[in-house]
Amino acid sequence: MLKSLSILAADNPADHVYNHVFWSTEPHGQGMWLWSGNMGNLILSGIILIFGMMWVASKIKTGPASQGAEAYITRNKTAHLIEVICVYLREEVVRPLLHDRTNKLMPFLWTIFFFILINNLLGLFPFLDIQHLFFPSMKANHTAFIGGTATQNIWVTASLAIIAALVFNGAAIARLGIGGYFKHLTGGAPLIVAPLIFMLELFGQILIKPVALAVRLFANMTAGHVLLATLFMFVGTVWGRPLLLSGPVTLVSFLGASAILLLELFVAFLQAFIFMFLTTVFISLMDHHDEHGHEHEHGHAPGHEHAHA
Repeated sequence: MLKSLSILAADNPADHVYNHVFWSTEPHGQGMWLWSGNMGNLILSGIILIFGMMWVASKIKTGPASQGAEAYITRNKTAHLIEVICVYLREEVVRPLLHDRTNKLMPFLWTIFFFILINNLLGLFPFLDIQHLFFPSMKANHTAFIGGTATQNIWVTASLAIIAALVFNGAAIARLGIGGYFKHLTGGAPLIVAPLIFMLELFGQILIKPVALAVRLFANMTAGHVLLATLFMFVGTVWGRPLLLSGPVTLVSFLGASAILLLELFVAFLQAFIFMFLTTVFISLMDHHDEHGHEHEHGHAPGHEHAHA
């Protein structure tokens, strides 16, 4: 078993995290990549997300009225777990920020959360190492049909960030109109500094915020996975050495990797949540007039004067 694990001992532990070409227009991946390990992960995550959520929805949907209260009970423990997560994200995280737009934007926010989460978790599964174990030629050529960590790929995280930017800017324009959107970017500053504020805010909306989303996810998913591969690397480097040396090093490496693996499971959920939460915050930041509207409504609610009397 340990000898099988020694395949994790690459010259560079980052090789277990980075994307590997499988099919390109030129030999050795020199041309355009037509298929890579990360593409395999992305396709698999899409299949899991679509069909998995269709199955969850079938277990959550309301039954016929003849069932009485039983019609509203989720009929599977896993589906119930997903339902709890969805309800928590909607009611405790998003609704306090987006108010009346929550239900409209929730499908996108749920999708971005679960898509990133599934890819983060797939990155922890050793697809790459299994292929290299059973197909040594793939290891020698540094190729893989599936594997790596798609959310470690800056091109993937950048694409997700661009989609998020289109949504939070589009939602602002839909809410405020084109004129209100650009006026909002001045922050109500005096005319003499309004152009400078406008340029800074616009730069933040179309570049800084998307870059922050992309780099945060990319960096966090890279660091932990490289550390995990490094710990397993020690197993391979001491394989074949005297038991007095290989035994303790292997034990310490295995225990350390197990602890990091648990941490990476937590990080997988955390980074998916952070990406979704920041996208929600960026939408809400362009909706200040709605906050004033809520304050106005509360200020003139029936019985308000009596409360101050």
